[in-house]
Amino acid sequence: MLVAGFPSEIFGTNCYVVATGPGEQCVVVDPGIGVVPQLDEVLAEHRLHPVAVLLTHGHLDHTFSVAPVCDGRGLTAYIHPADRELLADPAKALSVDLSSMFGGRLPYAEPADVAELPDGGVMEIAGLSITVDHAPGHTGGSVMFRAPSADGPLCFSGDVLFAGSIGRTDLPGGDTDRMMASLRDKVLPLDDATIVLPGHGPRTTIGRERVSNPYLRELVPAPHRGL
Repeated sequence: MLVAGFPSEIFGTNCYVVATGPGEQCVVVDPGIGVVPQLDEVLAEHRLHPVAVLLTHGHLDHTFSVAPVCDGRGLTAYIHPADRELLADPAKALSVDLSSMFGGRLPYAEPADVAELPDGGVMEIAGLSITVDHAPGHTGGSVMFRAPSADGPLCFSGDVLFAGSIGRTDLPGGDTDRMMASLRDKVLPLDDATIVLPGHGPRTTIGRERVSNPYLRELVPAPHRGL
C-alpha cells in the first residue's frame, strides 16, 4: 500500500493520499486549507488517479479544499450523515473566535457530489477495503478509517485520537461523554500494532497510546486483585 501524507500550512491538518501502489487509483483523506498545490505534487510524483475524497468529519480545517479537489476532477466527497450539514455551512461547528478569523464570512463552497459514509461497514474503493468506524465526540459525525497494509493495520483517526491526546469537545457539536465512549468502544479494542495516522501531528500506534495517552489510560479497567 502507498500512503503519502502532508500537513496543511494552516492548522497543520494532515491530508493523506492512499492507494494500493504507484500509478493506481487512490482516495484523498481530509483535504484541508490550501492543500491543492501539495496534493497535485503528490499525485504527480506517484502517478496516482484520485477517485474519491473521504472526510473524517466536517470541520473546516479538514474540508476546506474538498470542492476544488472534487469538482475539478469529478470526484465524490464522502462524509458521515451526522456531519453532512457542515459541508454546506461549516460555521455551525466553529466557535465565535474561529468564525471571527474569517471576518464572519467563509470563502467556502460545497462540492457538487456528496455521498454519505456507511455507519460502520466496509467500503470497497480504489482497490482498497476501508472499514468506517463511527466515533462521535469531537463532532457528531466523526469517523475513523481502517485498512490493512503490509506494515500492519492502519487507522486514519481524524481528530478522534492524536499522539498523546484526543480531539477537543468544546466546539459546537462536541460531546465529552460521547468522545470517551468512542475511545472505549472503538479505539481501545484495536490491535496494539495498529498504526494511527491522525488528523494533526505525528503518527503513533495503538499500543503506544494505550500505555502513554492519559485519555486512554483512564479507560483501561484496573486489574482484579485478591479474591
